[in-house]
Amino acid sequence: MNIKDLMLLVANIETTRSISKDIVVAAVEEALAKAYRKQIEIPDAIVRVQINENGDIQLYQRFLVVEEVEDDELEISLKDAQQRVEGIALGDYVDERREMKELGRAAALLAKNVLKQKIREAEKAAIFDEYEDKKDEMVIAAIESVEEKFVVVNLGKTLAMMPKAAQIPNERYVEGSHLRVVITEVNKETKGAQVLVSRADAKLVRRLFEKEVPEIYEGLVEIKAIAREAGERTKIAVFSKNSDIDPIGACIGPRGSRVQVVIEELKGEKIDIFLWSENSVELIRNALAPAQILAIFPHEENRGLMVVVDDSQLSLAIGKKGKNAKLAVKLTGQKIDIKSKSDAEAANIDYMGRYETYMNLVETKLAEKHQEKAQKEASRRLEEAEKVALERLFNQQQAKLQAAEAAEVTKEVVEEVIEIEEAPTTSTETQTQPVTPKKPVVEVEKPVEKRVKREIKKRDTFVSKFEKLADATKVEVKKEVKKKKYFDRDKDKETEHEPRINVAEIMKKKEIADAIAKTPVFTDEELAERKLQELEEDLLWKDDIDYDEYDEYYEEE
Repeated sequence: MNIKDLMLLVANIETTRSISKDIVVAAVEEALAKAYRKQIEIPDAIVRVQINENGDIQLYQRFLVVEEVEDDELEISLKDAQQRVEGIALGDYVDERREMKELGRAAALLAKNVLKQKIREAEKAAIFDEYEDKKDEMVIAAIESVEEKFVVVNLGKTLAMMPKAAQIPNERYVEGSHLRVVITEVNKETKGAQVLVSRADAKLVRRLFEKEVPEIYEGLVEIKAIAREAGERTKIAVFSKNSDIDPIGACIGPRGSRVQVVIEELKGEKIDIFLWSENSVELIRNALAPAQILAIFPHEENRGLMVVVDDSQLSLAIGKKGKNAKLAVKLTGQKIDIKSKSDAEAANIDYMGRYETYMNLVETKLAEKHQEKAQKEASRRLEEAEKVALERLFNQQQAKLQAAEAAEVTKEVVEEVIEIEEAPTTSTETQTQPVTPKKPVVEVEKPVEKRVKREIKKRDTFVSKFEKLADATKVEVKKEVKKKKYFDRDKDKETEHEPRINVAEIMKKKEIADAIAKTPVFTDEELAERKLQELEEDLLWKDDIDYDEYDEYYEEE
């Protein structure tokens, strides 16, 4: 088998059919496994095919590990399996590598059919995932072929079918032309066309108005109900959420420009646009327009509603072939029986009295419905207000708790500061021991302490000569000893000799080193304490001297 040709086939299927490589490779593996079983004439054999990324095909036949082998083509003993694989147990499988030989005609045909079937299933799944989300949406399609009972259109990635019932009557379809359709159904299990489209569905009119009327697309105007007889008439009930927008005028457009575009797309289909109302009487009155309605009331035999019109308006209310009445029934969802005024009077029907009674009943129910809706809205707002109030109360309590904790911490810090300031300082040991507060302490400096710190800072900046010499002896600097040239009389030439030893300088350095060695070593804390004591003694001594007494003494002399 030519592996390069196989991988080229996989890449070609991936690009032309828009199927992922993993699905195609899995289909090829399954097809080769079935072909190998066909070739070795063991239909129950467990075969595993693996195709690597570089195109290498590895075929393994699997054997079940059992105690006693009954079929050596399918099973292997535990003893033989343990010799091949360590730690294998009963019930496991042992894979043995097999070479893929030239497939026979029957095996190759089987592999071809399996591969076709798997690719077809993958295409169906991809098309289903692509167009499932586009259901009830309007798309532009190209007509591929026109048959007697259906029209095949091209949606771009697949072919769709438009049945005869989904076509507009008396509309002519030409191969190669483009038209707008709405996707009505997407099937996955069917053998024929997966996608069905329509031009007779009412959703097409809705999508056309959404395209032409910005107010509908933005949600300011809503199409509440729509009824359609394809090729004849369409009735649309619209409602505006904004009182400043006229829903009927927005759908019609300036000089009828918006609705005219929809009518041209529907090949001259008539469109009636009227105002939606929650009052069923007003809705039916608007739906039967342009006929003038005299009375509407429930039928005696509970067969829907009875509508009474003038004799001159009867044909207009029913419409051509009953289209107007049918559309009103579809739009309102109620059965309507239209009678003329003379027929109602002949049947002794008090249509005006029953009309007033029914109107009062409808208005009462509508008022109760509005009241219930208002109560639900009020309860919802109350719940939201309570929720906001509870959140605000919780936040206030949290703020109070945080403030109380902060005040408690501040109180503890102040108490520790007071304890530190009032601590006895009679012995030198207590003065020298550092105080380590558990929490941060607010230091309160007195004037004497400020003067002590200033003097420490001054003395720290001063460095004596002794300290400089001590620091100089600590740092060992190795310098290259320069040899001096002397005139050697014995050899009558200049020679280089080591420099002469200066005994006085060596003795001086030794005395300095001995003095430094005898000097007591203090830590940084001990030095700071000693400096602090000396400064306090100096300040106290200065404060005890009465300089006025000395001035008087000199003045007396």
